[in-house]
Amino acid sequence: MTRLPLKRLVGDERGVSAVEFAMIAPVMIFFYFGLAEFCQGYMAQKRMGHASAMVADLVAQEESVTAATVDDIFDIGGLIMKPFPVAALKQRVSSVMRTDGVARVVWSRGDGMTSRTVGSTVTLPADLIADGESVVMSEATYDYDSPADYLMPAVTQFSHSYYLRPRTSVQTTCADC
Repeated sequence: MTRLPLKRLVGDERGVSAVEFAMIAPVMIFFYFGLAEFCQGYMAQKRMGHASAMVADLVAQEESVTAATVDDIFDIGGLIMKPFPVAALKQRVSSVMRTDGVARVVWSRGDGMTSRTVGSTVTLPADLIADGESVVMSEATYDYDSPADYLMPAVTQFSHSYYLRPRTSVQTTCADC
């Protein structure tokens, strides 16, 4: 006896896997691209932090620097950001000394960021330096614009500050900064 076509379809389980795949595939593809975009943003943030640390490290190795030397060091920081766009990287390095319990800027130079005003106060992490000591403070920001723009449609700004004591002297100086 032949069954009616509709009754035959009710018990037929062929093609169930294809239907399940069609329902799950868009969600899995969305997660895959979201994870790839997250990894790109994370890598940009880590590179920006590394550039900030490297700027402080190179300045702290010197007893004295010039504005041209600091600009060259900023260029190296830009190379660390490759393959990400360098134009979105803003950097600043300052020498800060604590006197009478107050941390003040001795000199500052920026690349895309304004230099800090000489003599202005800076808030440092607690117990970083004592009176009469100095620290090289490097700051960086990076405006990350996602290439896909579907998970992070707006520009995300990453920032990092890095503090390092001068290695060869009490303070790193810069006469023309």
